Amino acid sequence: MAFNSLEKKALSGLAVLYASRMLGLFMVLPVLAVSGQSLTGATAQTLGIALGIYGATQAMLQLPLGALSDRYGRKPVMLAGLLVFLLGSVVAALAEHVLVLILGRALQGAGAIAAVILALLADYTREAERTKAMAVIGATIGASFVVAVMVGPVLAQWGGLSAVFWATAALALVSMVVVLRLPVPPPARRHADRRWRSEHLQRILFSWHLMPLTLGVFVLHLVLVALFVGLPLQLQSLGLSDDQLSWVYAPIMIFAFIGMLPLIIMAERNKAHRFFMSLAALMIAVAAIGMGLNDRLLMTLGLIWLFFVGFNLLEATLPSLVSRYAPTSARGTAMGIFSTGQFLGAAVGGVVGGWLYAHYQMEGIAWLSGLLMLAWIALFQGARSKVREWVVPAALADDNLLQQRVEQLEKLEGVYQARFEKQSNQVVWSVVARPNALDQESLEAQLR
Repeated sequence: MAFNSLEKKALSGLAVLYASRMLGLFMVLPVLAVSGQSLTGATAQTLGIALGIYGATQAMLQLPLGALSDRYGRKPVMLAGLLVFLLGSVVAALAEHVLVLILGRALQGAGAIAAVILALLADYTREAERTKAMAVIGATIGASFVVAVMVGPVLAQWGGLSAVFWATAALALVSMVVVLRLPVPPPARRHADRRWRSEHLQRILFSWHLMPLTLGVFVLHLVLVALFVGLPLQLQSLGLSDDQLSWVYAPIMIFAFIGMLPLIIMAERNKAHRFFMSLAALMIAVAAIGMGLNDRLLMTLGLIWLFFVGFNLLEATLPSLVSRYAPTSARGTAMGIFSTGQFLGAAVGGVVGGWLYAHYQMEGIAWLSGLLMLAWIALFQGARSKVREWVVPAALADDNLLQQRVEQLEKLEGVYQARFEKQSNQVVWSVVARPNALDQESLEAQLR
């Protein structure tokens, strides 16, 4: 089955919208620590807050705006969010004091429409095509990050920090036009697989199957933002001028993306996601600690490449696994918690990175980043002993009956997730649970 004409038109528009939104947020990342030093009151601590505060307002408002879109419609809420983002960009562009910059960044984050975009995508797409559509959006986010890290320094070198924020304001206007030109959406509705359900909160938070993934994205974005508080300043100290940063970031990001591709392919081909995720986290840890110990420019550039190979791999894999492994009835809750963890990580990373750089320079940020990634690897690998997956073939059955079996299995104590896949003349079930929650014989009996 392929996308129909409505789905293609909607997906292309929403991908452009998501790309514009992410470019606006990410372009500032590699330049704020350097270009922001000219602002009154700027310190490593205050610039770290400016980097991270958008994550705090994003985390607070994602779910409320998603709920408002269910009640008042997707497009009005998206336009309102983009207007707030536009206002924040203008405030930041005009800032001469770092506190005004912080206010602008907070307003940018308050235009938290990512959840609304995904909900609208779910409105447009048929269930059978929804996973592919979400994968397109995921690829768009990754590409936007790569482009933003390359373009941000170019804009900053041309027109200073204000040029970056004027560019984000222009992208907000483009996004508003895209929203207005989207096809007429179906009436907003709460899809079962997108819905936030408070009764699932404890189940997701304390699931050994999903909790390490949410902690992983929290640590990943904490480390990313914290490192970018000190990294541009370290590159300056190693002899790079402001106008050379763009020529450094661009090839590193391109080659890091190329370096990630074979790892993604091997992970998919061998169904070895956990191994390659741990490998990616180890790359990040080694790269981060190396940045703190090293004072040679070429070595530092190589470590930045290694960092982004690992980062890109984790950034692509973590949300995919959450969507794949979350219980069907709790997928919306799981993705909401995951997104909140991502934005909170960015917020904490800015504050912690600024404090560490002010007191311990780049070494402090590097050591904390490396140790956090190593701690996450230990947790991630340790969680495997708490979870077991059973794969059971069974006879084909009616789709409604199969879905009922999913719901029955997921209500069992200790069962995290159940899913099925039709293959020729049989159904193959995959059930994930605590090791002592089920046994093969009783599971096969339930699925006969």
